Amino acid sequence: MTAHGASREATAAARERLDALTDSTSVDAGSLAGELAAVTALLDREVSLRRVLTDPAQAAEAKAELAGRIFGGQVSGTAVDLVAGTVRSRWSQSRDLVDALEELAATADLTAAQKAGALDDVEDELFRFGRIVSSNTELRSALTDRAASASAKSELLRSLLGGRANVATERLVTRLVTAPRGRSLEAGLESLSQLAAERRDRLVATVTSAVPLSDRQKQRLGAALAKLYGRQMHLNIDVDPEVVGGIRVQVGDEVINGAIADRLEDAGRRMAS
Repeated sequence: MTAHGASREATAAARERLDALTDSTSVDAGSLAGELAAVTALLDREVSLRRVLTDPAQAAEAKAELAGRIFGGQVSGTAVDLVAGTVRSRWSQSRDLVDALEELAATADLTAAQKAGALDDVEDELFRFGRIVSSNTELRSALTDRAASASAKSELLRSLLGGRANVATERLVTRLVTAPRGRSLEAGLESLSQLAAERRDRLVATVTSAVPLSDRQKQRLGAALAKLYGRQMHLNIDVDPEVVGGIRVQVGDEVINGAIADRLEDAGRRMAS
């Protein structure tokens, strides 16, 4: 999602409200995620409704009351309050509201995983699923086929992930596949991985190595990257015997080649000694 101006501020405020809600032990973050996803789906379909809810000419309180009337009885009071608070904000474009609610739904699922101590598992599963899809043309085609129904795609994902992945991973991937909203599958998975990393205020490094790395090597590399970027780092490890230089590290758009990675590992070794 790329938001501008007012939408950027509105999205930041919505994130803060969600964090405040999910900090409470009485709020079921997983259930809230499902409710926010349902609201997102409705507003994605109903263009005229989301335009009304983001119309700058309408009073903020009037828009909040309208949201309450529409969604009250369909979702919990907590979800209604969160959506009402969100439509009170000013949005640059009506679509930005839907993007923000979709992000809140994903964040709520990730928060539920974090509370259950399973956020690391979800991060790893999202990465592995992306690698599986990229290496399997037939599977990718089935998951991105516009002619296939959402129920057929959901059933396929259930057969692949059900009982093998965290429930949050399955929900996140299913929503992405059945409602891509113009994104590629790869871009959507990358966005989810970044959101997962942000739950711990850390970056994601995709490490491609010619040979499997030992736990000690992973720790050294992670420590060196954290020192370089000034933030904790989550490592997604992949093995490719043909990688040039023996190792390749990508953080965002920045690629670190093998020679630099070797120096990072040397630095990590010195730190560990």
